[in-house]
Amino acid sequence: MSDLIADIQDVNLSYLIVAQQLVRTDRSSAIFRLGVDAKLADLIGDLSPVQVVKLASTSILLARLRLDDASVLGMLTHPSKERRLANAHASILMAAQQVEKFT
Repeated sequence: MSDLIADIQDVNLSYLIVAQQLVRTDRSSAIFRLGVDAKLADLIGDLSPVQVVKLASTSILLARLRLDDASVLGMLTHPSKERRLANAHASILMAAQQVEKFT
């Protein structure tokens, strides 16, 4: 079990580093790609390195899988002649999902 928790913490740290880099580089794109609201994006962008490490050390996975719809998962995983169209359609469906709000 401790290996699994260590793996979760590694994933959390990687996710937070990438998320923070996205927010600092292109805030609007980060909001879209991460599926978070502007307030949460700002909080992520403002985290200090110490805060990132502390937050990553939780045993709870911080990243959320946004594939709530089986059809989106199917579009992304099944081969198709129209791969770009399927990817675009999946992106549109995921963008239409409600932004997670953390209050």
